[in-house]
Amino acid sequence: MNYFVHPTAVIDDGCEIGDNAKIWHFSHIMPGCKIGALCNIGQNCVIFPEVVLGQNVKIQNNVSVYTGVTCDDDVFLGPSCVFTNVTNPRSGVNRRGQYSRTHVGKGATIGANATIVCGHDIGAYAFIGAGAVVTKDIPAYALVIGNPARQSGWMSEHGHKLTFKDGKATCPESGLVYILADGKVTREA
Repeated sequence: MNYFVHPTAVIDDGCEIGDNAKIWHFSHIMPGCKIGALCNIGQNCVIFPEVVLGQNVKIQNNVSVYTGVTCDDDVFLGPSCVFTNVTNPRSGVNRRGQYSRTHVGKGATIGANATIVCGHDIGAYAFIGAGAVVTKDIPAYALVIGNPARQSGWMSEHGHKLTFKDGKATCPESGLVYILADGKVTREA
């Protein structure tokens, strides 16, 4: 075992956990999960069956990641953020196995107490503000806030709001240049 598990955490049989991952107090990792190297799963988290987490995913306290969710490398899930996996849940109707998929792209951030309604993709390096309620797909590099979440700008890979002039913006921390064209942001090669 090349990863850390707090004594109060529960790891079910049939999980794949990468090197140097850390799983903290009272968390539960269910069967069939794939957790990449260097992931950090905070306290009181539940990772449901068949969830796939890339490398270096950071999950803060009190987050449940339900079946149907996949996260690419370097994703940040803020404290108490929420995923759903059934679009029309009812206690008296069994919809087990009718899960809608949600994919979180590389480097994306989901802020504290944000809710991600299932069936929507979060683009690479998107930034979901604290408390936002996502009800549609979010493009790469987009900054979204509010309920329902609406786009209020663009973010760099280092988490800085980008200000575009003549279709270009420079990240103040990294110096990387971004291009805005046809409503999409890409990083200059």
